[in-house]
Amino acid sequence: MPARATDARRAAVLGSPVVHSLSPVLHRAAYEALELTGWTYDRFEVDEAALPGFVAGLGAEWAGLSLTMPLKRAVIPLLDGISETAASVEAVNTLVFTEDGRRLGDNTDIPGMVAALRERGVEQVDSAAILGAGATASSALAALARVCTGEIVAYARSAARAAEMRQWAERLDVEIRIADWADAADALRFPLVVATTPAGATDALAASVPERPATLFDVLYDPWPTRLAARWSMYGGAVVSGLDLLVHQAVLQVEQMTGRVPAPVEAMRTAGEHALAARGASHHP
Repeated sequence: MPARATDARRAAVLGSPVVHSLSPVLHRAAYEALELTGWTYDRFEVDEAALPGFVAGLGAEWAGLSLTMPLKRAVIPLLDGISETAASVEAVNTLVFTEDGRRLGDNTDIPGMVAALRERGVEQVDSAAILGAGATASSALAALARVCTGEIVAYARSAARAAEMRQWAERLDVEIRIADWADAADALRFPLVVATTPAGATDALAASVPERPATLFDVLYDPWPTRLAARWSMYGGAVVSGLDLLVHQAVLQVEQMTGRVPAPVEAMRTAGEHALAARGASHHP
């Protein structure tokens, strides 16, 4: 049932650390645009040990939770149901409380990635590369399974991560080739490159961007742009940012928690852009 504007409902993002999360900015912007005056969205520092007690203590006014690291897997035993998407990568970033008190888990990162790509005109590619092989890479692989018709190559920075990526590919029933990080510059010639590594990890690759790059999806958003994204844009390539992902996964969360469809994408994006600009200004007085 869609939410009424005057309903007093609560939602929040949980994680550790969570202080820099943009989720409150995005969700509050959505509530304002949807005129949900009775809704609030907060952030709480919660680790894996504290999660069961926190969730058990929530009252009937709670509509849902956004979950970030390290809680995406830890929350699963606390749920009454889990979507196929979340189960495919064993990661839940969205918990919705139903009217009958059930706790349902979903993963909006994967369809959020697909939506962010489609927004930039990327509906389908015949091959793709993933830079990195960590937790975010598994979601990227699941998203690529929906848009890539051919070869997917993952460039891993360690043998252990390479092994994990092979396991995810098998679980997702996706064919993948694992390549060494030393050859990561080769990835930049693919029609779609998804960078899932931490800040600074791809900086050295910026010098290897080809003269006519295709599409880069860089999941980072702060600081932005990354060196790789800046060089990519300079050469005329299409760039999808981590903010695009953050907005689209939050859009799906808002729709699930409030029942209001569609969520206000542009209002949420604008709020996110302003928040990031303010952070940048505070870093450079």
